[in-house]
Amino acid sequence: MKPAFIPGLKLAEEFHAEIIAPLLGRLFPGLAYSAARLDSGSEVLGFDDQTSVDHGWGPRLTLFLTEEDFPRYSEQINRALADQLPYEFKGYPTNFSVPTPENGGSQVLEPISNGPVNHLVLLQTVRGFFSFYLGFDITQDLQPVDWLTFSEQRLGTIRAGAVFHDELGLEAVRLRFTYYPQDVWLYLLAAAWRRIGQEDHLMGRAGMVADEVGSALIGARLVRDCMRLCFLMERTYAPYAKWFGSAFKQLSCAGSLWPVFQGALHAETWQPRESYLVRAYEELAARHNALKVTASLPDKVAAFYERPLRVISQNGFEQALLKAIQDPAVKRIAALPLIGNLDMFSDNVDLVSDPTWRPRLRQLFGAADV
Repeated sequence: MKPAFIPGLKLAEEFHAEIIAPLLGRLFPGLAYSAARLDSGSEVLGFDDQTSVDHGWGPRLTLFLTEEDFPRYSEQINRALADQLPYEFKGYPTNFSVPTPENGGSQVLEPISNGPVNHLVLLQTVRGFFSFYLGFDITQDLQPVDWLTFSEQRLGTIRAGAVFHDELGLEAVRLRFTYYPQDVWLYLLAAAWRRIGQEDHLMGRAGMVADEVGSALIGARLVRDCMRLCFLMERTYAPYAKWFGSAFKQLSCAGSLWPVFQGALHAETWQPRESYLVRAYEELAARHNALKVTASLPDKVAAFYERPLRVISQNGFEQALLKAIQDPAVKRIAALPLIGNLDMFSDNVDLVSDPTWRPRLRQLFGAADV
């Protein structure tokens, strides 16, 4: 019989409170540590369900030690957990399979009744975790180019996750990544409007030459770009593709825009597809004006030159947002071709999910990394 499903973040919190904290208190009295789930996993974003249990999910968390204590105690703690963890918690095994190339490195819950537990209580330092997870040294100041080369998915898990115990200042570090600084945000809003403007006239043009497949593809891209603009307007990190729609439905604008986007995606020909997109453009324009980050701009679509196409790209949102930027470092980046952040210019999984690419990506924005 399957145990009752418990959301993974709650399971991790209870695992720490009922098992990990008492064990550390008994075996390592006085040890200063922090405990959290801030890393990858659907449960960190709050989107896990019974299906999620099949891999990478279970009683797991990260323990953070000081830079001095990590080399002294990490192996001892690992051994103590392996030897003294219960074999089950809340009906779920605490033992995980060994990752192999054949299973893509995934680890699944694996019941055992004797021997050491192959647990997923990971040990890290605070600095080591952020270096591994974001490719960023927390002893340094965050620069605009850093924000633009972080994965939004990873920023999102840091913001959405939970700190269960904190003696090392982990929460203060986490709060540094709450959301983009004002001028970086303005830059990203401008880049999002630019993306829409680059293709709002192409969807209908493809349809005019009876290329409805091409028109539908461009229409879907425009829906995605409009949705990304919504995330930005509501100052919320957008997750990667699997949870993009689920997270969008949690935004305040979803009530009015979700059916509009569904209509655009389901339209079979370009004219109704355009009508749905026009509704989205005009609502986004009105929402831009409500932000009051620029002077009020026209919120109705206009014709694309003399063609029978209705677009929003000529209303000046991008230019007004760029003029509002004050930070000289962001101004220098905005003077380059407007490519936005990592998630705007690539959806390649290996590029977006691997922070070791960041030194090369920083060069796109004029940074001098080698």
